Amino acid sequence: MKDNTQFIFNYLQELYKDASCELQYNSSYELLVAVILSAQCTDRRVNIITPELFKKYPTPKLLASANLEELEKLIWSCGLYKSKAKNLISCANSLMDNFNGEVPNNLKDLVTLAGVGRKTANVVYSVAFGGQAIAVDTHVLRVSNRLGLANSNNPTVVEKTLMQLFDKNDWTKLHYMLVLFGRYNCTAKKPKCEHCKLKNICIYYKKM
Repeated sequence: MKDNTQFIFNYLQELYKDASCELQYNSSYELLVAVILSAQCTDRRVNIITPELFKKYPTPKLLASANLEELEKLIWSCGLYKSKAKNLISCANSLMDNFNGEVPNNLKDLVTLAGVGRKTANVVYSVAFGGQAIAVDTHVLRVSNRLGLANSNNPTVVEKTLMQLFDKNDWTKLHYMLVLFGRYNCTAKKPKCEHCKLKNICIYYKKM
């Protein structure tokens, strides 16, 4: 597979050379909240919800003391709103109790926040603080397996595999190129295989 990695990277770069986070935010706090909301929800939907949310809760301190039912009403349309509302309040309390209301700038501390898993931590670390990380969401997981870059449904295993295959300086860029490729080209249903230059090395295409 190592022989194909550069070919895959070059093609993804050809398609999405300016790949970046599509969530809208103005601070690391806002990004953290948006990423938590984005679980099993489109970035477009999150971007519709967050302006009003950030207007009402512009700081971790205010979010930490939010009324659960009021918060649920603000975010209900993004799905899983009950658990997400609880996670947001818990996360804000973690920020206030352990980090003086500031979002930590490293993975070790980010993953200690309530409601924050490795994927969320990787996104915040790479986007807000310029770190190199590969966050494995459903798109990255699907595309990596279809292209033979990985052979696992475990996000952590796929993350470590991709980190070994690609140069560290490209990890964050690779993440977003894979996300966009999975979102707009290599979709879960009816992927656009016909014009894809990767179809000759694609495990999924060969099984069609």
